Amino acid sequence: MTTPLSTATPAVVNISCYKFVGLDDLPALQARLAAQCAALQLKGTILLAPEGINLFLAGSRGAIDAIMATLRADARLADLCPKESLSAPQPFKRMKVKIKREIITLNRPQIRPEAGRAPAVTPERLRAWLDAGCDDEGRPVVLLDTRNAFERDLGSFADCVDFRIGKFSEFAPAVEEHAADFAGQTVVTFCTGGIRCEKAALLMQDCGIEHVYQLEGGILKYFEQVGAAHYQGGCFVFDEREVLGSDLRPSEGAIAPPAAPQHR
Repeated sequence: MTTPLSTATPAVVNISCYKFVGLDDLPALQARLAAQCAALQLKGTILLAPEGINLFLAGSRGAIDAIMATLRADARLADLCPKESLSAPQPFKRMKVKIKREIITLNRPQIRPEAGRAPAVTPERLRAWLDAGCDDEGRPVVLLDTRNAFERDLGSFADCVDFRIGKFSEFAPAVEEHAADFAGQTVVTFCTGGIRCEKAALLMQDCGIEHVYQLEGGILKYFEQVGAAHYQGGCFVFDEREVLGSDLRPSEGAIAPPAAPQHR
């Protein structure tokens, strides 16, 4: 559950969330959300696709509450549960509502999270596994970073595996090439907010890897519930805050790469 934020705090509320769910009225939904976001003076990005919704928004407490009420009024989106953080300035420059083929591009159409999720591990349970050095059945645990190489270099779990990809669409070929390397181990995929590791876990299952989990809520939920245990550095976010520490506040001196694509 998201930690309540004080309404007295003079700050911008930042939210991010996604849901894989079938959406078949994309132009109408796009127009409706764009109009309300403009009226509420929200900024950020909403991505819509036949497979679901992915959003990153920032604005006043009242505006955020209003747009979430609108989203949850749609039965398909009623259980949206955003992750929240605060910032002094507005971290986005404009508001965009886009329709895309995928809300996160994997280029493997057989992978359909809206039809069923891979198993998830909570931040607290993952910490227990890492403390113990194995999962509940005694298998060694491998953490697989599904993010881009520059994100991993700014911070990640200690001793994680990453494929040094430049964009998420490069992840599938890397997994397909290295699937045999994970035999006999429990693999936990992770990313910033959960959307990439959700597809990644299903892809690994499709490749025949037996024991695969996604980290529920990604790194940001791990920071919120566990802190920095077993994690080194910060977490890159695709807005002007650039890098968040384990306290979910911007890290000093962080420098983002230019024109980074938006993936969570």
